[in-house]
Amino acid sequence: MVKIALAGASSELAKEILDKLVATQKHEIIALDLKKFPSSPGVEWVQTTYEDKAELSQLLKGVDTVICFFWDAETSKRLIDAAVDAGVRRYVPSEFGTGVETEACLDVLSWYAPKIEVGHYLENLNKEKKVIEYTKFQYGGYTNYLGYPHQTSKYITTFPVQFNFEKMHALLVEGSLDDQITFTTVDDVVNVIAGALEYEGEWPVVGGIRGSNVTVKQILEMGGRIRGKPFEIEWLKKEDLEAGELKTDNYARLPFASVPKDALEPFSTLVHRGYLLSVGRGAWTVSDEWNKLLPDYEFTQVEDFLKTVWAGK
Repeated sequence: MVKIALAGASSELAKEILDKLVATQKHEIIALDLKKFPSSPGVEWVQTTYEDKAELSQLLKGVDTVICFFWDAETSKRLIDAAVDAGVRRYVPSEFGTGVETEACLDVLSWYAPKIEVGHYLENLNKEKKVIEYTKFQYGGYTNYLGYPHQTSKYITTFPVQFNFEKMHALLVEGSLDDQITFTTVDDVVNVIAGALEYEGEWPVVGGIRGSNVTVKQILEMGGRIRGKPFEIEWLKKEDLEAGELKTDNYARLPFASVPKDALEPFSTLVHRGYLLSVGRGAWTVSDEWNKLLPDYEFTQVEDFLKTVWAGK
């Protein structure tokens, strides 16, 4: 049994992982958060501002692994420094999601800039010698988004991005049928991360978790087979998206309380434009390092997930 610290522990993915770790009964868990929560069996909740490095170092004494779930770069660097001072062995940055092509896509995925900055900070920290072991968990998009509006995980908020299986409507960029996307279920992500915490070997810096690699065309074909009718495809021009225009009203307004009402429309447009363009550049295709390191784990394939959610509906 080792001590695990979750920073930003009230976030949606953090709560998914927290439930899993508590269920294994294999770890002592400290949950750090800006808000105050009552401690529960197996979890010690600690309120912190993350602003005092000395306080963080004290809180992390005896911790084996820190998992970070917030994206603020300066706060993340302070947490990393505190972890090093406290003698923490392993660190998980808030890298979750997109793959190694993300940095090349920051012109359209600007909100990912903090995680790239933190990745460089960790890389530089270990440049001369390894100061702290870390892995970037990358898994593409959640397969669960294809199940919207059905609730297929306990905490993760979903919404349709490219593919709306409820309405059988797809937003596609012209020429994108052969573009690849990695889809991994929330359960698979959580289970692999739990397995990685018990893995005795050295963690890979790039930690790809690959559920399924599928093309846009394959998703359309699966939808047609399972729903018994074809997608209505709305084609968008790449040059319009690159010019900052999303020429459709058929996109989801992001259901996040953290986004102010007056920013909801422009931010939703920005996210959809960025996603559609970055798919074509490979940002949502990830490697399979953790698949290889945990070879006995069986991943849920996209078509099996879709059949479970949509067959007969």
